[in-house]
Amino acid sequence: MTFHCIADDVLLGENVKLSKFINLYGCGIGANTKIGSFVEIQKNAFIGRNCKISSHTFICEGVTIEDNVFIGHNVAFVNDTYPRATAPDGGLQTEADWCIEPTRIQKGASIGSGVTILSNVTIGENAIVGAGSVVTRDVPANAIVAGNPARILRYLSEKPK
Repeated sequence: MTFHCIADDVLLGENVKLSKFINLYGCGIGANTKIGSFVEIQKNAFIGRNCKISSHTFICEGVTIEDNVFIGHNVAFVNDTYPRATAPDGGLQTEADWCIEPTRIQKGASIGSGVTILSNVTIGENAIVGAGSVVTRDVPANAIVAGNPARILRYLSEKPK
């Protein structure tokens, strides 16, 4: 038994390493990427090459993760600013009732464990997001951010205070 749930429409690059207890459908994953246990990656989400996606992470539709990105344990992405279960008529919402709000994690970024990333956010190249942060707005390239909401602490080129 492999304990994988991988839909036929998933595109896997060469040498992708998949742990047990994962759920992948309609997504693309680049070469040499590692996916940890209990990860879900939804349709229309794309993971680049040489990434590490740690266990218990949820990557929803509309998320793009570029090459060489580290995603810590239990990271959650959001793709809807105003989520609702029902449509104005009272019936359950369908895909026609909302539109995907994208999120992009650029090349070389590192996302700490327990981070929540809201929709319509870009995290810049080589940025670092501290564990437990809530990212509510764009993070510049090479910035180190932390907190709720995440705020810039310094840039990689600066010496720690």
